[in-house]
Amino acid sequence: MAVGEFPFPDMPPVNGVSLGTVGAGIKKQGRDDMLLFAVAEGSTVAGVFTQNAFCAAPVTICREHLQTSSSRFLLINSGNANACTGERGRTDALQLCESLAKQYGLAKETVLPFSTGVIGEHLPVDKMQQALPELIARVTEDAWAAAAKAIMTTDTRPKGATCTLELNGVAVTVNGISKGAGMINPNMATMLGFVATDAAIDQSVLQTLVREVAGLSFNRITIDGDTSTNDACMLIASGKAGNEPVVSTASVDYQKLKSAVADVCMQLAQMIVADGEGATKFVAIDVQGGANHEECLKVAYAVAHSPLIKTALFASDPNWGRIVAAIGYAGVEGLDASKVRVRLNDVVIVENGCRADSYTEEQGQKVMSGERISVHIDLGRGNCSELLWTTDLSYEYVRINADYRT
Repeated sequence: MAVGEFPFPDMPPVNGVSLGTVGAGIKKQGRDDMLLFAVAEGSTVAGVFTQNAFCAAPVTICREHLQTSSSRFLLINSGNANACTGERGRTDALQLCESLAKQYGLAKETVLPFSTGVIGEHLPVDKMQQALPELIARVTEDAWAAAAKAIMTTDTRPKGATCTLELNGVAVTVNGISKGAGMINPNMATMLGFVATDAAIDQSVLQTLVREVAGLSFNRITIDGDTSTNDACMLIASGKAGNEPVVSTASVDYQKLKSAVADVCMQLAQMIVADGEGATKFVAIDVQGGANHEECLKVAYAVAHSPLIKTALFASDPNWGRIVAAIGYAGVEGLDASKVRVRLNDVVIVENGCRADSYTEEQGQKVMSGERISVHIDLGRGNCSELLWTTDLSYEYVRINADYRT
């Protein structure tokens, strides 16, 4: 199940970035489950990662390799998370890094490993090593669609977005792919997201950029309140566009590039929500009038994570009492309920501390019966606002996760 139509776009090559996919038999036979990014020498790479204490071995290694070497490869597998696998999990991931790097005569630290899939299972290293020569042979500039499919797990469709811009008259491309449908409550990014541009960007500026855009996009989605052990969002800048390198976050070029990358990431984040496991609704939760951003997020997450609200959404039931209850327990100190105003799309349901005089059940039912619903909450306390995207909670979500390993 998935909400709406999100066809995979025609994605132009990103100069200096090549991709290849192969099936190693990690998942079902006949499906590609390994992906390789090969990036040009001199490229800059930055990322943000899960803050789950049980972070997977590849997450730990990625952080280390980013600090010690210039990245040349991103090696990704789906079907197996290599998380909670102890010292063997780390050894397996490093062995794959070394095997790949040797093919190019480089050090293992030039490889960044990523995994997604079932937690607690060891990687089939032999199968993956045997697949490496074919994977390398398949690397090309135009494999973005195949790459998006290779990283899917419970996703029902590949996710990709692209845009172009100009920096001082130089054409720049930004492409991105992501995967994710369940275990989505990012504390940095989605389960896996990869964005590449041919712009030239200083390493420290690139790190700031990926952190800022993840905060605007992947950090503003939730499907089930579970933060993955493997979350990673990576930003690659090959520098092959020929623009003057972006070396300051205060520059006009940085702001233009940030807008473009944020647009790509925002599209990918919303595609994840629309493809949420068992989702039948795409829900925006817009909290305004907060005294600070923290309390806006508290309210937004309280509403987004409430199983009572999510099941009401699935049933198309305008049970607005569940929404105000969540606002009330969100933990906003000194909240004056009489100043809170709530709308479903354009229908006012609560104001002055009670049901709006103009509200009718028929109005609420009409809104809740749609696929796309906006919950607007005005706290009446200040000028801060935050926006989240989430889904309903359906029978299908339970079935998918009950059957995930069987």
